[in-house]
This record gives sequence, C-alpha cells and structure tokens, in this order.
Amino acid sequence: MKLRLNPAYLQKESKFEKLLLDFQDSGKEFGNSRRNELKTFNLDGDKLLIKSFKVPNFINKIAYKYIRKSKARRSFENANYLQKHDLGTPTPMAYAEQKGILFGRSYYICEKLDYDLTIRELIHDPNYPDGENILRAFTRFSFNMHENHVNFLDHSPGNSLIVKTKEAYEIYLVDLNRMEFKEMDFEARMKNFHRITPLKEMAAIIANEYSKLIPQTETEVFEKLWGYICEFQEKAARKKEMKKRLGL
Repeated sequence: MKLRLNPAYLQKESKFEKLLLDFQDSGKEFGNSRRNELKTFNLDGDKLLIKSFKVPNFINKIAYKYIRKSKARRSFENANYLQKHDLGTPTPMAYAEQKGILFGRSYYICEKLDYDLTIRELIHDPNYPDGENILRAFTRFSFNMHENHVNFLDHSPGNSLIVKTKEAYEIYLVDLNRMEFKEMDFEARMKNFHRITPLKEMAAIIANEYSKLIPQTETEVFEKLWGYICEFQEKAARKKEMKKRLGL
C-alpha cells in the first residue's frame, strides 16, 4: 500500500499504516454512505476520519492504476488547495492506495471536525435559528470559493459543514474528490448552486447576498440561479419516476 502524508504528520506514518491495516476491525462507523465506508478514530488524543473508497469497476481499476488520480488522492490534493487559499476544509492528513496488477481500494485520512449543522437543516426547518445569516455566510463563502477558481461539482446541502463561533459562521467543505479549477464566469457560478436547495425563498436569499459581490443585479442573479435549480429538480423528478416505473 502506498501512503502519502501531509508533512505535518510524517511522524505518524507507522500509526496511520496500522489504522489502515486494522480498518475493517476497528474504528467507529460514521454516516450512512452506501458507496464508501467512513470511520472515526482517536489517535494520540486527536479525532480523525478515514474514508475508504469502494473498489472500482474493472475499467476504473485500470484507469486509476495508469491514467487517472484516485478519489483519495484527489480528495487530499483538493483539500490542500482549499487550505492554501484560506477556504475551510477539515485538515488533510494523508491518503493511501492499494496498487497491485490493478488498482484496489484507496483511503483518505483527515481531521474529524465537530460541526453544528449543514445546509440540510435550513431546508428541513425554514425557521432554523438565525438561518438567514447562516445562509448569507454560506453564500459569501461560495463567492470566495468561486473567486479562487474552485468549481465544486458536489456543492450540495450536506457537503458544507457549518461551525458557529462567537464572531461568525465558518464553512468547511467535505467530499472533495470532484472539483475543477478554472476561472468561474457568471453562468458557471450560478449553475454551481443548482443542487443547494429546492426552496425558492432560500434561493432568493442566496441571490440577494451574491448580487452584492458581483456586477449583475439581484434580479439577474435570482433568475439565472432559480432557472438552474428548477432544471435540476425537474431532471431529478424524472429520474425518480423512471426508477419507480422500473421497480428500482
């Protein structure tokens, strides 16, 4: 197994290796992902999380071996990019890959962050305490992300962890393996919000806050943003209906 570490954690290399070797029989399960396995661990008083990506299909076993970067490596490198640009994410510690004749599993190790909520809570409870200010803080964070050329392809309600402090709300991105790094024009920025919320009133707050930071008017921002949200919701509804008809 190949292990690559954040330089700040080089002294823990052997301990990380042991955690990975014992992964199936130790740690505490975290979340309910159907595709990948997440577990939390305590190591020398620190909380950390290990994400074990499922073994890829045959084609990707070849691709990850010779052509593409693994999901774990992309998660690690993307996290380092975010931190370099002062964008919140749990501290990346290491990643590991099983490489034999073909590619096997990969693992991403990072800080286990204690957080207060995600955007999901604001969707489920429109009267969430101070919800509007939380959403505005999230919008400003998203603007900074776009300004730093980050197109987060999994910018969805559960992938922004929100931490309340005395002064502000801090945002930390997770599930990082799908990102593009490029200059973001107006269309790309608005489309990046298409999965965040199905609620028109939340979209209106996002549009109001984002319009304060760019040349476009609030009306222009809302119309473009809401258009992408509706398009996504319609596609999701059609997909759900098709699965229902097929009995999936």
